[in-house]
Amino acid sequence: MVRKKLLALCVAVTALVACRPSGPLQVETIQTGKSRNSDNSVGNHSTRFKPDDTMFVAVLTKGPGSGKIGVRWTYAGRLVSEESRSVSFRDGGATEFHIQNSGGFPAGDYAVEVLVDDKPVATRPLKVEK
Repeated sequence: MVRKKLLALCVAVTALVACRPSGPLQVETIQTGKSRNSDNSVGNHSTRFKPDDTMFVAVLTKGPGSGKIGVRWTYAGRLVSEESRSVSFRDGGATEFHIQNSGGFPAGDYAVEVLVDDKPVATRPLKVEK
């Protein structure tokens, strides 16, 4: 009886470990735009925005993996906002971030830097125009 319970426990633990994503996240692409799809990808791709737009970025990863995805938003080289999320995917996924300014963004050059496990992966230039 004890042997059967122990065997069942070993099978359950093995199944849980096998189903858990392992390995580092692999960034496939980075999208920027003005809207978000239901799957967290970007819907209306753009790098140019109006002052009252919301800026979206989606980090698309491929394959299984887990880790931390972060973004740093800058304006004229100065940090405006920073955010990160711990994620885990069995077969890739999309992680969305966005920024908005209720008073409107000042016109000028912006950028969003994407980090995976606190290491920079890519930077996308953005522009706000009146």
